[in-house]
Amino acid sequence: MIHLKVQISRFNPQGDLKPHTKQYAVDVNEGARILNVLQAIQSQDPTLSFRSSCRAGQCGSCAVRVNGEPKLACMAEATDRMLIEPLDLPVIKDLVVELVPGINSIPRIHPCDCHDIPDPAQIARLKPLRDCIECLSCVSACPAMKVTDFIGPTSMRAQMRIALDPRETESRIRDAIAQGLFTCTSCQRCRVVCPKEIEIPGKAIEKLREIANREGLTLPRHQAVADLVKRTGRSVETSDKTFLDQVPDIIEPFGEVKGEVGFFVGCMFNGRLPERALDLLEVMKRVGIRVIIPKDQICCGSPLIRTGQTSFLDEIKEKNIRAFTSRGITTVMTMCAGCGSTLKHDYETPFTVKDVTEILTEIKIPLPARLGEIVTYHDPCHLMNGQGISEQPRELIRRVAGSFVEMPAQCCGSGGGVRSGLPEEAAALGELRRSAIEATGADSVITICPFCEYHIQEHTDKPVKNLMTLLLEGYRKKEAQ
Repeated sequence: MIHLKVQISRFNPQGDLKPHTKQYAVDVNEGARILNVLQAIQSQDPTLSFRSSCRAGQCGSCAVRVNGEPKLACMAEATDRMLIEPLDLPVIKDLVVELVPGINSIPRIHPCDCHDIPDPAQIARLKPLRDCIECLSCVSACPAMKVTDFIGPTSMRAQMRIALDPRETESRIRDAIAQGLFTCTSCQRCRVVCPKEIEIPGKAIEKLREIANREGLTLPRHQAVADLVKRTGRSVETSDKTFLDQVPDIIEPFGEVKGEVGFFVGCMFNGRLPERALDLLEVMKRVGIRVIIPKDQICCGSPLIRTGQTSFLDEIKEKNIRAFTSRGITTVMTMCAGCGSTLKHDYETPFTVKDVTEILTEIKIPLPARLGEIVTYHDPCHLMNGQGISEQPRELIRRVAGSFVEMPAQCCGSGGGVRSGLPEEAAALGELRRSAIEATGADSVITICPFCEYHIQEHTDKPVKNLMTLLLEGYRKKEAQ
């Protein structure tokens, strides 16, 4: 037996003005699930309300938030001092939330008199989308649903499942667009919290956007980005000298060479924020990394993939892969979260792709001087959710910042084509970031994504810095001392 102390969110609308937490202590068997703990607590306090049914991870009814993360109570292991809260949905009582409206909004296939049945290949494409247990964990975590009328990731998954089914005789793409297909920021949060690991952004939303593109329904601003990539090889307009215009092909470190990487720059760092990429090179010089910069690299294609415009994507991939392999590069470094996630998941590369924070935490780098400012950190979605990287940036920040204050992670609104196609939604999500930043009391905001940096800076009066800039400030302070 083990002794656990847990906090549980309690709320009875008949007597409580707002939710509050209550601590319980229980003895349960080693390896007990969260549901076991809830049942043990309910034996002490029969007023506690929660849902459970199958107890085998198949019905989805027992989904709750544990330390802020949606989990199935019957499957997730209980831990000491965990905080159990309801999903971020309207609360009926305690851990019981309103599921009926969300489930009723999920599109269903239209019945027909046809005798078509899916063939094996169609079944294989359908299967990853059929595993949904309608727990609505993804809905509770979706940032777009906080600021728009988006029908949600569960319903978009259903629309793609229907689109792949030969028994559906009608095109549903216009329905999907009306339900908010282009409001998804591609933050990948729904995939991360899904207990069945359904890849809703990649396997459903982006595929529906491809169908929309084939039917001529892509948003005009997204079409303009695709035209720019086709014409210039870049997804953003540039006016001044780009990063690639300013640097040689090879940057040598100041001392011993501890490693060698190829640098995939990305469109934003190349054309809009070149000084951040220059800061990265200064850091690499000081930590002993040789950086090779192929000048013939172009846009990674992420803006096209996220908006469903993939007709010339293969040409882009081939050119970028050749730019690095022709120079014998075996490790490609990225500093843009979107580029890194795209190269890792949407390409089949003969080289290893690593974010700069992975590289800097894998080698022994010299310690920078500690700065005096209080900082907070914004997790880029395509880094935290897309690449599973969250601790590495924090490790680097702790080495240099005077004080580090956490804030809840949430999409800033700049991804998935939302900033360009639906700027009002992007601004609303940016304002939520403003509130979160202000609540930390930090002097500045650190991030490691150019889109996040650019967008958040429009919604806060605090300086927004790239992590490489922060590290460079620490190294320069040390050198001055």
